[in-house]
Amino acid sequence: MTTPPLLYSFRRCPYAMRARMAIAVSGVTVEIREVVLRDKPPEMLEVSPKATVPVLVHGQSVLEESLDIMRWALRQNDPVKWLQHVDEDLIAANDGPFKQHLDRYKYPSRYDLADGTEHRDAALPHLRILNDKVADSGYIGSAQAGFTDIALFPFVRQFAATDPNWFEALPLKPLHHWLDDLVTSSLFDAIMKRYPQWRTGDEPTYFP
Repeated sequence: MTTPPLLYSFRRCPYAMRARMAIAVSGVTVEIREVVLRDKPPEMLEVSPKATVPVLVHGQSVLEESLDIMRWALRQNDPVKWLQHVDEDLIAANDGPFKQHLDRYKYPSRYDLADGTEHRDAALPHLRILNDKVADSGYIGSAQAGFTDIALFPFVRQFAATDPNWFEALPLKPLHHWLDDLVTSSLFDAIMKRYPQWRTGDEPTYFP
């Protein structure tokens, strides 16, 4: 029997969320190891000294970036053709400037800021672009979710949850519908299952 790849994950990390969503859609089985960020297992640090999740260990290969894990899973099996809908520029904007504003909006004290409103407002142009992208078909470039939707979704969700009332008041109805559809999807529900912290010697837990 082939040993499944290992996935070190953290339930609430947006990077780990998008990796788990791609793995779940692909149907590839992995052994999932839930990490507590303040108590990272030495086994993970040994293979990935950068010490961030997600990490996928497959034989001698170690993937330390969530987008790489998404692509790896979907290259094994891509039943809903997510890889046909990849907008590299939009993903780069999400993972770069938008993520920087999101962090400073959500955690202003970490950056010696009185509040995060300046960065909240600076993130709005990106949200307006997403709103325009999903206005016609409901998702980014397609009538169903694809790679780009899933790559961006956990971060928009995190942004929206920082001040839900403010977010809901924005005149971005297509984006609201897009986010609601993904948050309430069976796929998102499946990947948000709670797992206990993994410790050395625990019996394997398989995902999905």
